[in-house]
Amino acid sequence: MEEKEKFNYTLNLKLRTNRIFFGPGVVELLQRISQTGSLNTAAKQMKMSYNKAWRMIQKAEEELGYPLVHKSVGGNNGGGSVVTREGKRLTAKFLLFQKKTYHITNQYFNEIFSEDLEKLEEKA
Repeated sequence: MEEKEKFNYTLNLKLRTNRIFFGPGVVELLQRISQTGSLNTAAKQMKMSYNKAWRMIQKAEEELGYPLVHKSVGGNNGGGSVVTREGKRLTAKFLLFQKKTYHITNQYFNEIFSEDLEKLEEKA
């Protein structure tokens, strides 16, 4: 018999102007670029095309008005990508925003749904 999943919620945070431009996907991409030094490798790790990954970065940069990634092409070292100071700062701020939002949301969820959670636990 399949185990029933716990009563819970989902929350998906993204930054937007007229369009969504920054969220968990861009954060993960920037983190992987920082780890690997390569947009191409980061995209492959996330199972997406290089073009899609580059479009995600470009869209965010257009909305923000500053670069998130510096790319170097070819040469002796074979090129690569580096997340800018601004990109690292924005990533850190977004992760802090996400952490604080989940923390307070968890408190509200438990407060508001405590009776429902207890009833479900009694049934289990």
